[in-house]
Amino acid sequence: MTGLKDKVVIITGGTSGIGRAAARSFAEHGAKVLITGRRSAPLRLATGDHPHIAGVTADVSIPADAARTITETLNTWGRVDILVNNAGAGAILSLADARADKITSIFAVNVLGPSLLSAAALPYLAAMKGSIVNVSSTFGSKPAAGLSHYAASKAALDHLTRCWALELAPQGVRVNAVAAGPTETGALTGMMGLSPEQAQAVKERERERIPLGRRGIPEEVARWIVALADPASEWVTGQVITVDGGLGIS
Repeated sequence: MTGLKDKVVIITGGTSGIGRAAARSFAEHGAKVLITGRRSAPLRLATGDHPHIAGVTADVSIPADAARTITETLNTWGRVDILVNNAGAGAILSLADARADKITSIFAVNVLGPSLLSAAALPYLAAMKGSIVNVSSTFGSKPAAGLSHYAASKAALDHLTRCWALELAPQGVRVNAVAAGPTETGALTGMMGLSPEQAQAVKERERERIPLGRRGIPEEVARWIVALADPASEWVTGQVITVDGGLGIS
């Protein structure tokens, strides 16, 4: 992937999991990366192990942070070639327990955030004939009880990917998505709010349902993010690539 050398990449939610793995992979291929995160301490840890990974404290659910993220990227690296909308939010939320604040918080991160940041980055992406990669989920197309609002937000992101691909093609900007399956990122005890015991039970159930018999690791998803962003994939747009060990077809 020599075409990534000196490209400038923004990755939201880049302090851990898939985002951090993608940042390292881009940097190893010669790109310059700016990651965002909501907390400064994890951000310092994630940026301290590579000279071509910088960071900015930002929350994708806050509209003003979109323009600020672009400004920080331009001040740090001078341009924007690739945007990876990786930051995500979710919850185990049954319909009976649905509340406006919980639903709104999920969609603010998974739909509003990518929309506003992509819009803010668009003039710079168009100038460089760049690309957007959205990080979605198997559950954007696979129903799951208790995940309806998370799944709906990822289904929305999948469709935004296809619509943006059509809209931005005349400007030379490609838009694709990677739909990740269950991955060892800490999301179950993090954004999903499960106890360690509950998370372990969920992991066991998922392993039984995944045809390849295991959960993924962040690097396996990051590999496809990097591949779709690479200029070598210049004839690929509007695609949602599922990386989930076969869960989506089970």
